[in-house]
Amino acid sequence: MNINWDELRNVAKESMQKAYAPYSKFPVGAAALTEGGRVVAGCNVENASYGLGLCAECSLISNLIMAGGGRLVAFTCVDGHGNVLMPCGRCRQLLFEHSAPGMVLETVSGLKTIDEVLPDAFGPRDLEERK
Repeated sequence: MNINWDELRNVAKESMQKAYAPYSKFPVGAAALTEGGRVVAGCNVENASYGLGLCAECSLISNLIMAGGGRLVAFTCVDGHGNVLMPCGRCRQLLFEHSAPGMVLETVSGLKTIDEVLPDAFGPRDLEERK
């Protein structure tokens, strides 16, 4: 599948503009491409009870599920200036759960597969193998 990273990054930037980040002042937008060619996006949504805030990746995964699901093949995430961000470990796990094998992420150090950014991950495939 041919991935237009500029287009995907632009969707992430548009999503970042919708972020609700009154406390950290650090808006984040994320965008991903599904196996079927659909683009899903998300932004961070903070809360006065800081621990309850949602990251852009959570929002993206919620949108993925609400739009009928699917497997992610490409992902990018940007800050308020449009700079690429690396998802934290928790978010990498969220992405792994819904990734197609070999999903590619745009990272601060270039394109990497989900397996490179989350080696030896545990996920749904492991549960199936252990039934």
